[in-house]
Amino acid sequence: MITILETSALNTVQDLGRPGYRQLGVGASGAMDFLALEIGNILLGNASGAAGIELQTYPFVLRFDAACSFAVTGIDAVLELDGRPVLPWAAAHAQAGQVLTVSPPRQGARGYVCVSGGVDVPVVLGSRSTQLRGGFGGLSGRPLEAGDSLPVVGGPVVSGYGALPPAVVLRRACDGDDGVVTLRAIPATDFHRFTEASRERFWDTEWQITPQSDRVGYRLKGEPLSLLEPVELRSYGIVPGIVQVPPAGVPIVQLADANTAGGYPRIATVIEADLWRLAQARIGRKIRFQYCDHDEGVAAMRPIAAYLDDLRMMVDLYGGSARRRAPRAAGAK
Repeated sequence: MITILETSALNTVQDLGRPGYRQLGVGASGAMDFLALEIGNILLGNASGAAGIELQTYPFVLRFDAACSFAVTGIDAVLELDGRPVLPWAAAHAQAGQVLTVSPPRQGARGYVCVSGGVDVPVVLGSRSTQLRGGFGGLSGRPLEAGDSLPVVGGPVVSGYGALPPAVVLRRACDGDDGVVTLRAIPATDFHRFTEASRERFWDTEWQITPQSDRVGYRLKGEPLSLLEPVELRSYGIVPGIVQVPPAGVPIVQLADANTAGGYPRIATVIEADLWRLAQARIGRKIRFQYCDHDEGVAAMRPIAAYLDDLRMMVDLYGGSARRRAPRAAGAK
């Protein structure tokens, strides 16, 4: 069991979401940065997609009411366990009664507190993720509050190793030092409904993430885009990554809590492999879209899969080595 001692708004329990219910009007939800959550679970030897705590606001403080291994991923931040520093992106172990403090991040936006075995809240429609708009999943369908207690599945004691952050391992040639996040995107169904100047401007503009952004979608700021002529579209299904352009002409990128259907013109779709980069972009950050075709979008997932496979192998090797050393250490006492 863990107890929340201090939390700000909108921190929730999330796993990899509940696909398969959009036809019923139920969005997938799930971690905004699926990669950070998976890394934390791999470090702890958890099942893929085990639930953790997604942090959007800080500081965040919890108490371990029983001994528990944990990892904090997604961000570079000052982490303290009973006042002693703990590394992000690394497995660590807490004794019963110890307190973990997560300070505002120096880099990144969303942190993930992963625990041994995962957070053990009820499964609703195949997922433990919090669906804030529907008010279900997670802990009673709401953000976490001070005083909340969360059960933990539990697992073996692990510590002493970590992972290189994806921003380092998966760095691309387009990731410069100008602070602009480059997102690869595929032109969508309605791309050619926009004027030629607007289509060019979509790729050339450095769009800014506005405060009117959340887990549903990021609303961007920039020179408005224009259609060749006014159009009313039938509603269509929406998945995370779709870039819609409402009548005001400024794009909205749909994200983890995306609507299940909509009718605004679609100009592009951010590829799945880059959604974690957008999840870690803060309000006020600038982004640019880079043209990508379908084959390139599919291929972009391969380095991510290889990175996760290498991490699993490292954790397995480390765990096997620790088990082989344990009997000798015990016999030496």
